[in-house]
Amino acid sequence: MTVRVRFAPSPTGYLHVGNIRVALVNYLLAGGQPSSFVLRFDDTDRERSKDEYVQGILRDLRWLGIGWQEEYYQSQRLERYTAAADTLKAAGRLYPCYETPEELEYMRRRQRARGKPPIYDRSALELTDSQRADYEAQGRRPHWRFKMVPGTIEWNDLTRGTCTYDAAHLADPVLIREDGTFLYMMPSVVDDAEMAITHVVRGEDHVTNTAVQIQIFEALGYQPPLFAHLPLLVDADGNGLSKRLGSMSMGDLREQGLEPMAISSLLGHLGSSDAIEPFDSLQALGSSFDVSHFGRSTPRFDPAELLRLNQKLIHALPWDQVEPRLQALGLDKADAAFWEVVRSNLTVLRDAAIWHAVVHDALPPQDFSDDDRAFLAQAATLLPAAPWDGQTWKAWTTAVKDATGRKGKGLFMPLRQALTGHDHGPEMSGLLPLLGHDLVQARLTAN
Repeated sequence: MTVRVRFAPSPTGYLHVGNIRVALVNYLLAGGQPSSFVLRFDDTDRERSKDEYVQGILRDLRWLGIGWQEEYYQSQRLERYTAAADTLKAAGRLYPCYETPEELEYMRRRQRARGKPPIYDRSALELTDSQRADYEAQGRRPHWRFKMVPGTIEWNDLTRGTCTYDAAHLADPVLIREDGTFLYMMPSVVDDAEMAITHVVRGEDHVTNTAVQIQIFEALGYQPPLFAHLPLLVDADGNGLSKRLGSMSMGDLREQGLEPMAISSLLGHLGSSDAIEPFDSLQALGSSFDVSHFGRSTPRFDPAELLRLNQKLIHALPWDQVEPRLQALGLDKADAAFWEVVRSNLTVLRDAAIWHAVVHDALPPQDFSDDDRAFLAQAATLLPAAPWDGQTWKAWTTAVKDATGRKGKGLFMPLRQALTGHDHGPEMSGLLPLLGHDLVQARLTAN
């Protein structure tokens, strides 16, 4: 079977890592082929759907390297949903209901009090033409429900295994609101069928929807696709994610300077039996991807793990790839030697600016004790002659140790602080040749 998938976000907020995980898993299932990945905006909610969110979704997907050739907007396909609704009405599977929200809530309370499940009792099916006319005369407009047929609904879920529902335990869902607008259920079915989607991969919060939608597919004469429902992500504290709250949004992660492939490397295997490790491309990640490896346990998105992956990717970047990126950051004096020294100390690429400034800019005044100032001045007199290499730091500090009697932290920390302004960072054996004799001597004696 040729796999054809879709990602169908609602543009009612910015994407967070949970949404992106669904998009990424779909893309990997499609073999990373843009021709097999359909982007479809579920924008039938006119009040909450906004173009700024559409543009944000497009930006996020492109930034991650997810591509597509087909792009649809449900707001532009309303005539297809109307035609499907007419088909269901003609078949007696879509029927009008006139209850107000208050009446429906009262109905549910009564059912709970009687120990029954709070599902719609289908009283609207008993209305006569005269009663419907009376409701219309009162100004009521119907909402339309899909009539579930009795029986077992079963499918083999690609991640959950066999899923079985008794249709008698499912309420007839509302497909069309009183104002004539469509809810999620039917447009999604129509689009998946007409766009020839073979696999629907989404969150486990849609499992019950799938049971209902399978009957909608069949009522419209369509063959249902295959389904896979992923456990929903939670944050490190076990809290659910929400795009309306901006939880772990792509915009936030991008602003933090994280690599797109660090995010994809984590989300592509999070919740599966596969080891989480850094991949340098979606193609490499896809080569190890298998949707059946995802389990049912709730995966936690841990920012610390994301940073670990990001560090590994940064540390592995070769100079020819990183050079234009450092230039874009304004680090015009960075070269291959600089990169070799600093990259193992970076969490995000823009951290290189810190060490670029250490090597090329003036340092702020340092606060040393009188003993440390005297120690630094003596160390300056022991500097080896140029040229310097990776062995110079050891030779120099050995000479300083012998002359001053200092060792350990008392020896190394004042030197590092005087030369870099920091108490941690790249190996001084690598930094020292970058600084050079004259700058090192000036910084030692400036204090």
